[in-house]
Amino acid sequence: MKKLLTLTLLLFITAIAFAKPPKNQYVRISTTYGSVIIRLYNETPLHRDNFIKLAKKGFYNGVLFHRVIQNFMIQGGDPDSKNPAKAKPGAELGNGDVGYTIPAEFRDSLFHKRGVLAAARDDNPQKASSGCQFYIVEGKRLSDAKMDSLENGRLKGHKIPAWQREYYKTVGGTAQLDHSYTVYGEVVTGFDMVDHIAAVKKDDRDRPLTDIPMKVDVLSKKECKQLDKLLSQGS
Repeated sequence: MKKLLTLTLLLFITAIAFAKPPKNQYVRISTTYGSVIIRLYNETPLHRDNFIKLAKKGFYNGVLFHRVIQNFMIQGGDPDSKNPAKAKPGAELGNGDVGYTIPAEFRDSLFHKRGVLAAARDDNPQKASSGCQFYIVEGKRLSDAKMDSLENGRLKGHKIPAWQREYYKTVGGTAQLDHSYTVYGEVVTGFDMVDHIAAVKKDDRDRPLTDIPMKVDVLSKKECKQLDKLLSQGS
């Protein structure tokens, strides 16, 4: 009887362990230049959940990376870019949207380091994000003098913490966008894709001369748990 109770208890504990959700949600963005896996931040739940919702609907499949600037970022998510009538070669893209915005979710711990996923937006005073357009930062290394200049100018007196300065100096990013655009994820594998796309030939609107469509997949709970484990081991 005791053995049966012990076995039942073990099975119950095992079932609970397997039912426990992963700590983070990950998505895969695939292109002809490779793919990246991105961890969506739990600290920005509105942006995280909106991206997951659109990805599950297949919204991003076939959408182009329509604006790329080397040493800065690659941008995509405009629904017009998969409309043949609106996305003809040479046509300007970047004005398409989903009819709603997402409130800004600025967090001091989240900044525009190399590899982050962030929300594009128009010039609205609330700094609310586009409901669908995003960019991935390629960035570049910044000197202390450059960051001092940004603090006194673009950042309007906001001080870049020492630990973030060290990251910007050694790895790189786009510090000028901090506290203006919401950061809500980061690339954990496959960053070469970003570098390759950022380097392609483009027109005078920064649109790649050859279209770069994407496919976005939301990873399963099992895959997310595996990534949580792998990434925690490497940290």
